[in-house]
Amino acid sequence: MAASSWRGAVLLRTVSGLWQAGPDAAREWMTRLPSLLGFQQRCVSCVAGPAFSGPRLASASRPNGQNSALDCFLGLSQPDNSLPFRVPAVSVHRDEQDLLLVHRPDMPENPRVLRVVLLGAPNAGKSTLSNQLLGRKVFPVSKKVHTTRSQALGVITEKETQVILLDTPGLISPAKQKRHHLELSLLEDPWKSMESADLVVVLVDVSDKWTRNQLSPQVLRCLTQFSQVPSILVMNKVDCLKQKSVLLELTAALTEGVVKGKKLKTKQALRSRPDTHCPSPAAQGPNPQPVRDPQQMGWPHFQEIFMLSALSQEDVKTLKQYLLAQARPGPWEFHSEVLTSQTPEEICANMIREKLLEYLPEEVPYNVQQKTVVWDEGPSGELVIEQKLLVSKESHMKILIGPKGYLIAQIAQEVGRDLMNIFLCEVQLRLSVKLLK
Repeated sequence: MAASSWRGAVLLRTVSGLWQAGPDAAREWMTRLPSLLGFQQRCVSCVAGPAFSGPRLASASRPNGQNSALDCFLGLSQPDNSLPFRVPAVSVHRDEQDLLLVHRPDMPENPRVLRVVLLGAPNAGKSTLSNQLLGRKVFPVSKKVHTTRSQALGVITEKETQVILLDTPGLISPAKQKRHHLELSLLEDPWKSMESADLVVVLVDVSDKWTRNQLSPQVLRCLTQFSQVPSILVMNKVDCLKQKSVLLELTAALTEGVVKGKKLKTKQALRSRPDTHCPSPAAQGPNPQPVRDPQQMGWPHFQEIFMLSALSQEDVKTLKQYLLAQARPGPWEFHSEVLTSQTPEEICANMIREKLLEYLPEEVPYNVQQKTVVWDEGPSGELVIEQKLLVSKESHMKILIGPKGYLIAQIAQEVGRDLMNIFLCEVQLRLSVKLLK
């Protein structure tokens, strides 16, 4: 088949597959179509089954357009602030991702930066909010607790501003970590993140009637220990509340009736004002020996209150604009093409684990070990991934495979769709289940 005919067939299959993944993904890919047609382009592809396909745009030289990946590394390109905001894809090659992470940031003349730590109890919606703020799903999301097992970093770069999101595991007590034999990272990472934070976003799930009336002791201890760091309160999942009047009571409880050092009024509780920035008393100077009242249930030093649903783009946009406005003059930490610090293999493993948590009952998903055995380019340029899922019980193996292999096939298909949207590529994902002996 002639090269032009082959490219035409690939493009037709690609656009069809991308549209199945969603019109937003298809439109984004189509804006990058001209560089795909260049003859000097190296293309890597990725599918979890033939239905999901789409080319990934890799290194291209300047004849294929300005601000290409290669130009970024050669220092020939600068961010064009006149262009609309575009969410970068993640490279499927670890060495490319590693190189981009250490590459000199392509800063504008007057750069601004903000390091944001997201704190909250397990399953408060931190990863969902992070993904929405980033504009691409790079962190695993599940209704089950402890989906995020260690600190993960996301980067928002818009015009002259860079916001670095530190998505931390849900704060837990040392006793719970020991009792459930959880990783030490679940206990330590949130505290490490606070040491370099410019702003703390405390997330509370207001749909959980058992925990919503007070901040957890671990969150309060963290806020008290780092009382010099400004903080805001985000009341998440407000769309799940039947009675919105409950929000007033929750706001009073979670802030102890004080916001920005002033007594809370009804109007203040019903809206946030993202255009203002007033340091709280705690933000005006460090407290060398913070002491927390053991009876304390809220935090009276929040700068702002946001009531939103992390699934609502409009709600999240308001919070995102606030974060961008809080950035301070300073050098960027990452190149504008960096979206996350995770390796492509870590992203893949996390997305598979997300589906295991979603579809497997009780303790089963927590006992599955993952081992990537193949990560390579296929004969047609697609990314081929093979991962073994190792289980210790035959009953767990049967559950994971499902009747006639349906469940394991469904997991592979759904993960493939997610990976295509992250890498903007064709993926062929193969999962197998093995019994540990």
